[in-house]
Amino acid sequence: MNDDEQVRRAVRLVAWLNLAYFGVEMAVALRIGSVSLLADSADFFEDAAVNFLIFAALGWSPVRRARLGMALSAVLLLPVAAFAWTLWRKLAHPAAPDAFALTGTGLGALAINLFCAFTLARHRAHSGSLTKAAFLSARNDAIANIGIIVAGVVTAFTRSLWPDVVVGLAIAAMNADAARAVWGAARAEHREASAQP
Repeated sequence: MNDDEQVRRAVRLVAWLNLAYFGVEMAVALRIGSVSLLADSADFFEDAAVNFLIFAALGWSPVRRARLGMALSAVLLLPVAAFAWTLWRKLAHPAAPDAFALTGTGLGALAINLFCAFTLARHRAHSGSLTKAAFLSARNDAIANIGIIVAGVVTAFTRSLWPDVVVGLAIAAMNADAARAVWGAARAEHREASAQP
């Protein structure tokens, strides 16, 4: 099996795993009223979309792949918007989420994202900004999930909504930084590909 086919198989697997856990995390987030889980579930959905697009685009020309990379940098900002909407609703009706469900769902998300990050790590230099976007997304999600787990533990002791809110802010900031990194890589690839005869 050649490198392109290995990358396509890895990206397709990661896309399906992200889509499946999006449903799990969204259901739990809505049931317990968690800002961080809702922001993270939006991130799972965005990751699934990104990986399905990457799967479709791997056979494209370098210029078209670079353009898609620039578009994906905007998609990476979707969880930031989801967080802002959820935070606004949460502050209007403040209540701490269920700590046990928050921690357990965060552990499940961490397991999925670590598997995805390790699956994509071997291919993060392949196809430039596209696989870089997928790898950064999975890596950031694993870091965010550790924060969700910590928020759940702190919430169990404090019964405060703020650990959940703080982790949600961190998730939003990481996604904004990943969007910036992917945009920069895609712009550089576009310039390089456009300069070739």
